[in-house]
Amino acid sequence: MTARRLIGGIAILCVVLAAVFPHALYGNEDGRAQTLIHKTCAGCHRFEGAAESRFKLSAPDLMWAGSKYQRAWVIDWLTGKEEPLYPKGYRWDITEGPTKHMTVSKEDAEAIADYFERHLIDPRVTVGAFNLSTFSAMEAEFGRKIYRDHACIGCHQIEEHSQIVGGPQSVSLVKAGRRYNADWLYRFGMNPQDFNPHSGEFLADASSLGLRYVIGYVAIQGVPDVRFAEPWKSEEFGRANVDRGMQVYKEYCMQCHGATGRGDGPAASGLDPKPAVHANMAFEKLPPDYVYNVIYYGGRSMGKSAAMPYWGLTIGQQGVADVMAYLNVTFKGLPEIAGTPSSGSCVQPRKTVAAPAEYAQRTNPLPATPETIQSGKSLFLKAAQPIACAFCHGDAGDGKGLMGMGLIPPPRNFTCGAMMNGISDGQLYWIIKNGSPGTGMPPFASLADEQVWQLVRYIRSLAK
Repeated sequence: MTARRLIGGIAILCVVLAAVFPHALYGNEDGRAQTLIHKTCAGCHRFEGAAESRFKLSAPDLMWAGSKYQRAWVIDWLTGKEEPLYPKGYRWDITEGPTKHMTVSKEDAEAIADYFERHLIDPRVTVGAFNLSTFSAMEAEFGRKIYRDHACIGCHQIEEHSQIVGGPQSVSLVKAGRRYNADWLYRFGMNPQDFNPHSGEFLADASSLGLRYVIGYVAIQGVPDVRFAEPWKSEEFGRANVDRGMQVYKEYCMQCHGATGRGDGPAASGLDPKPAVHANMAFEKLPPDYVYNVIYYGGRSMGKSAAMPYWGLTIGQQGVADVMAYLNVTFKGLPEIAGTPSSGSCVQPRKTVAAPAEYAQRTNPLPATPETIQSGKSLFLKAAQPIACAFCHGDAGDGKGLMGMGLIPPPRNFTCGAMMNGISDGQLYWIIKNGSPGTGMPPFASLADEQVWQLVRYIRSLAK
């Protein structure tokens, strides 16, 4: 009887110690976190074993949590500072909405986050496999397109132009860049079924570069003030050589653009639109990022002719740096070549694709206020992407921009009232958004609708 009383007394003492002096009982942070995980978290989550279908689980598997999640996010999540991850609930087949996750103290959350990082590491994830510091804005734009083209948006929500878009069926990616480690995302993207078999996860037909683009795009979601890499400032550009660039131009560029940059290479006769006339363009005055992207990623990447290949994989970063050095010292914006259509003429014949009726009939919803016109002017002269309108259409909107001098057909002369009065607001909106095939006009798909209408207002103000 005495022994039983002694044991009972010790048990009671342990409970008291656990409540009053938890550190004394657990001995170290690992023990404390492990107890919390086993007694609380393991009721819903699995922490060991092979991947299993979501339809057999109660909550996401966490056996790879240390590789998957960023420590700061884990702490915020466990202390109730994050929104639910699954808009329809993790088991959307049996729930109708998000479920609220339990919370713990910040001290406990930190202990659990540390335990994740020390013990729940996925050997399949290679640390450093995805270098986000080399990810460029152009790659992010490719990733945005892939995200849509490969139907990621069908299940996962994301933020675009301050609006949440996409299907709410699976985990929200609105703040994915603050939640996931990029290396884990990259491995997950290789084959999502390795982590969520038979759960509706989609395996996209994407190249290794395509995977890089879309994973990088997801990895910057919710990250404020993303600092994109600027490859045109890389060390290769410090070693750029004009003589090597001249050789690159001869071997790859002159077949379309001609030996002297007049757009009369042997392939030019069969191309529509025609190759740019480099001899008419002052390359050293053009934005280096734009020139780099057109050469490295090809014409299609910038909404230009698909006949302009993406040379980056062929000539490499050094080749791009060298040929850009050659362009800068060789072509200074010569007078227009005889026979090239005048870029400043008023009524310019075009075969522009007509906008669908529902767009062509639209009128500008924004008032013609000085503020609206000024916003459009700022976009026109500097801020529009992939390139400010003025580089082709000119600062005055007369079609005499630095790049416009080399384009066939030449850019629109927006100062020509006789022509512009016959183009509807909806038609202008459609062309700005979607580009104009057969010309040098790229799509400005990344601009918000309001920005496009601001541009339309400013363009209207130029007509005389």
